[in-house]
Amino acid sequence: MKKIDKLILGSFIGPFLLTFVVVDFILLIVNMLKYFDEIFGKGLGFWIYAELIGYFVVSISPMALPLAVLLSSLMTFGNLGEHFELTAIKSSGISLVRALRPIAIFTVFLVIAAFLSNNFLVPKVNLKTFSLLYDIRMKSPALDIREGIFYAGIPGYSIKVNQKIGDNDLKDIIIYNHNDALGNLDVTIADSGRMEKFFNENYMRLTLYKGTNYKEARATRGISEKPVEFNRTTFDENVIIFDMDAFQLSRTPEDLWSTNRAIKNISEIKVGLDSISTLVNDEQFQNYRTASSIYPFFTRDRNLDPLDNIMERKAEDDSLRVQKARKNRKLADSLENLKNKPDTSTILATKPESRLEFKPDSSKTLSVRNSSSVSKSDSLFQAKVSNRKIQRRNLENIELDAEELVENPQEDIQEQPIKIRRTDPLTEEEKAKIDSVVFKKGYQSNALTMALNNARSLKNNFNIKKIQIENHQKEFRRYEIAWYQKYTQAFACFVMFLIGAPLGAIIKKGGLGMPVLVSIIFFIVYYMLTITGEKWAKEGVTDPFLGTWFSCLMLLPFGLFFLKQARKDARLFEPDFYIEWWKGVRKRFKEKRTVHS
Repeated sequence: MKKIDKLILGSFIGPFLLTFVVVDFILLIVNMLKYFDEIFGKGLGFWIYAELIGYFVVSISPMALPLAVLLSSLMTFGNLGEHFELTAIKSSGISLVRALRPIAIFTVFLVIAAFLSNNFLVPKVNLKTFSLLYDIRMKSPALDIREGIFYAGIPGYSIKVNQKIGDNDLKDIIIYNHNDALGNLDVTIADSGRMEKFFNENYMRLTLYKGTNYKEARATRGISEKPVEFNRTTFDENVIIFDMDAFQLSRTPEDLWSTNRAIKNISEIKVGLDSISTLVNDEQFQNYRTASSIYPFFTRDRNLDPLDNIMERKAEDDSLRVQKARKNRKLADSLENLKNKPDTSTILATKPESRLEFKPDSSKTLSVRNSSSVSKSDSLFQAKVSNRKIQRRNLENIELDAEELVENPQEDIQEQPIKIRRTDPLTEEEKAKIDSVVFKKGYQSNALTMALNNARSLKNNFNIKKIQIENHQKEFRRYEIAWYQKYTQAFACFVMFLIGAPLGAIIKKGGLGMPVLVSIIFFIVYYMLTITGEKWAKEGVTDPFLGTWFSCLMLLPFGLFFLKQARKDARLFEPDFYIEWWKGVRKRFKEKRTVHS
C-alpha cells in the first residue's frame, strides 16, 4: 500500500467510525421511541434493557451503514479539497479515480461484510429481539400504588389507599376482590396496612389492621326469591397473599417466532417461497375440482382438467408428500419394532407347550382347524362363516339360472316382450302432454332454481379461493422482498460512496456543515425511494426484484454523474457557475433572434 493510499484511507476510517456510531445512535433513539410506553415503567433490571438495546443496535445497523458511508466519504474528500490536498494529488499526476481506489476497495469489503451480516447475524438477532420485546410487552407494570387512586395492576384486585407512608406502610385501605367476577360484592376496608415482598419477590404479603370484610352473594333473577346471603366479618389483623407472577419477566420460547420472514436467511426464505407456491397451486387445483363437482352435466361428456403447469406442480408436490410419508412411516415402524422387540429371557422362561414347533419332515401344506372346533362363544367368527356360506349358495343359484338360460334360449326370448324402436316424430297431442308435464309439475322452474343455486355456490367458492390466493401471493411477494433486501441494503453502501466521494471533491468543504446537509438530503431521497419501491412490490404494482432495487437503480446514475463532474473539476455548488451558465443561455438566445430577424 502506498503512502497516498494510507493517507486517504486513514482520513476516511476515523470519520466513518464516528458517523456510524452517531447515525446508529440516532436510529436507535428513533426506534426506541416507538416502544417507549411498552418497555419502560415495567420495573426491569439494567441488564434486560442493555440486552434489548444491544439487539436494536445490531438490527438497525444495515440502515445506518449507507448513511455512514455517504457522510464519511463526503467529509473525507471535502476536507482534502478544502485544504488543497486533493489539488496537490491531482497536480502530481494522480487522477481522481486513482485517489478513490483505497476507499472503494474498503467499501467493497464493507458490502460483503454487510451482506453476510444481513444473511446470518441479523436474522438471529431479530429472533431474540422479537422474543424479548414480546415478553416485555406482556409483563405487567411495576407495582406502583398511589394515594387516592384505585390501582388495578394486581390481577383480580382493585386497591385504593388514601395515605401512603414511605414505600410499605398504608392507611385508609379499600380492597375490591374481583376474582369471582361477580362485581363489587367482596369489599375489605382497613384502617392501616403494610406491604412486604418475599420469596424472591414472587409473592407480596399485605397485612391489614382493624378492618371489616363485607361479602354479599349474587342475587338470582326471580320475583319471589329469598334475600341473598350477606356476611360481615371484623378483624384486628388480616393477611392477604398476592401472587406477583404477572410482574415477573417470563421468557417465551424462540420457536414461536420461527415463521417470521425477518428471522430467516436466504436458504430458509427459499424454502418458504416453495411452500407458498405449493399452497397457491393447491388452491388453484381445488378451484377446478369444485367447478367439476358443482356442474356434473358439464363434466359428463368431458372433464374440466386443470392447466398443465398446475398438474405438473401437483404431481411433483404429491410425490414429495408420498416420499415424506414413507420416511415418517419407516421411522415410526422402526421405533415400534424397537418398542415391541421381545425379551429373550421371557421367551426362554415360557413353557414348551405354549411355543410352536416346526418339524422339517412335516408336510408343506398347512392344516386349518375346522370351524366346528371353534368355541361356541366366538359368535363373530361363526357369523362370518355363515355369511360366507350364504354368499356361496347365492352364487351357485345364479350359475344354475345362467345354465338354464343357455340351455333354453328360445323360451326366454318368447317370454320377454319385443321392443320396437319408434322413428315417427311426435304428434301435437304428445308434445302437448310432455309440455304439460314439464310446466305443470314445475320441472323447468326447479331446474332453473338448481342452476342458479349452483352458480351462486360456485361464485362464492371462487371469491373465497380468490381472497386466499391473493393473501398467499402477497405473502410470497413479501418473502421475495425480504430476500432481495439482503442484497440491496449491502449494495446501497457502494452507491452512497459513489455519491458522497465525488460530491466531497466538488464541494471542497469538510466538517459538519454542508456535508451533513447534503448527506441528509440524499439519505431522505434514498429512504423515500426504498419505501416507495417496496410498497409497489408488496401491492403487486411492479416485480419485487425491481421494486426492491428501485432506490439503488435511481441513485446510481447520480453517482456516475457526480463522478464525471468531479473529474472535470466542475463547480456545481458555486453561484458563479450558474451565473455564467445563464449568461451563456441568454447570449445564444439573442444570437438566434438576430439571425431570424
